[in-house]
Amino acid sequence: MAENTSKNAIVTGASSGIGAATVRQLRTDGWNVIAVARREDRLAQLAQETGAIAFAADITADDDVARLHAFTTDTFAQQGGLDTLINIAGGARGVDTVANADLADWEWMYQVNVLGTVKVLKAFLPDLRAHGFGTVLNLTSTAAHITYEGGAGYSAAKFGQHALTNALRLEEVENNLRVIEVAPGMVATEEFSLNRLGGNQDAADKVYQGVEKPLTAEDVAGVVGYAVGLAHHINLDQIVLRPVAQAAAHKVIRR
Repeated sequence: MAENTSKNAIVTGASSGIGAATVRQLRTDGWNVIAVARREDRLAQLAQETGAIAFAADITADDDVARLHAFTTDTFAQQGGLDTLINIAGGARGVDTVANADLADWEWMYQVNVLGTVKVLKAFLPDLRAHGFGTVLNLTSTAAHITYEGGAGYSAAKFGQHALTNALRLEEVENNLRVIEVAPGMVATEEFSLNRLGGNQDAADKVYQGVEKPLTAEDVAGVVGYAVGLAHHINLDQIVLRPVAQAAAHKVIRR
């Protein structure tokens, strides 16, 4: 059975937050990385900083995913091929109750968190199988495991991503693919809450107000780097990480 001796990865959602931090972590750990996101300017800065390879793409767009696949095939052709796919692209919009759901926001969350992940997986699973081994890591959320008031739309999307991750692990074990889920709780990043709350900086700041040491993007990236860097016969199926101040999505100590 083949064993992982190459270190060639794709990271989606790489222009900011956990995605960008993961690119930095992997590059520090000696990986070859294609950093994928929509915002070309941010990717260019990240590539200059880290030596990663930037590729601007929208993972919900079929043509973009096809371009990414062709580019990856060419880029890693002389380096052993792709062996690790890290799906971090995602996001949340709104804090609506079910009764007041903004369906456009709910559709967007399902598109980017679930269908975008599926589109990337469909494109690259044949390559990982042909490689003889491989790793898929999907970044979900603690919201994929327990919901809360005002979080139904985001939780529904992340529950979906969690479900496809579990199914994928069952389906691909015979192909020597390991499938990892990393589910972070409260992470203070520059954009997640700001985007979710429609650009309201005051509201975004209140999400973390009084919380002693919420997780950082670098904390999560360190866990991702550790999980994908283990010997290939070791699979951390599911990793849930939270700051100590957060016992659950609805139980947070503020001082």
